[in-house]
Amino acid sequence: MKKTIGILGGMGPLATADLFRKIIDNTQAGCDQDHLRVVIDSNTNIPDRTAAILHGGEDPVREMVRSGLALEGMGADLLIMPCNTAHYFYDRIAPFFNIPLLNMLEETAGEIQRRGISTVGLLATDGTIQAGVYDKPLASRGIQVLKPSPEGQQRVMEVIYQGVKAGNYQLDISGFLKVLDGLFVQGAQVVILGCTELPVAFDRFAIHRPHIDPTLVLARAAIREAGGQWKKG
Repeated sequence: MKKTIGILGGMGPLATADLFRKIIDNTQAGCDQDHLRVVIDSNTNIPDRTAAILHGGEDPVREMVRSGLALEGMGADLLIMPCNTAHYFYDRIAPFFNIPLLNMLEETAGEIQRRGISTVGLLATDGTIQAGVYDKPLASRGIQVLKPSPEGQQRVMEVIYQGVKAGNYQLDISGFLKVLDGLFVQGAQVVILGCTELPVAFDRFAIHRPHIDPTLVLARAAIREAGGQWKKG
């Protein structure tokens, strides 16, 4: 029996839509009824996660829990959360739910391991980088992580906040591309797009570099756990 997927979204809205689209695009279906039921709470009232982690900003946990419980009340059988940085709070919010909350970081690390990749570059928000939320799942699998310099990290944040979150696709990304290519020079085999705005950036700015898209990994994990079939190819 197929299960209903609940998307704990709004972090940000476009990343939420990107995840929903990837669930649809990667589900084997010949008609509407073959697709999985998905309920979404794009809760834009959830405070900024990086600000909370690094600068004493408002704690997002209360709003995240409210969304998860609302989705559960709407019939969700499992939850997914399209925000890498928000997984810093995973252990605080998961106990409030009576249904599974898939962990995008663990799913991504597992996919990297399955591909036989030993060294990755990590592109993410300051919160994700400084909190080290990817370090443990990757290190436990023997995967080396390369990160941008402080100056390079500023270019990454510009693409996330001044580019995708602001809807500005005329942004000069030349500095970001130098950071990206520098990680490959250091030995990265792929880069993790460790902020859910970054797959959108790669699409909208037509960036073509070897990468792992955690949003796609999460979409496929949700399809699997909900009893759907992955689209071939």
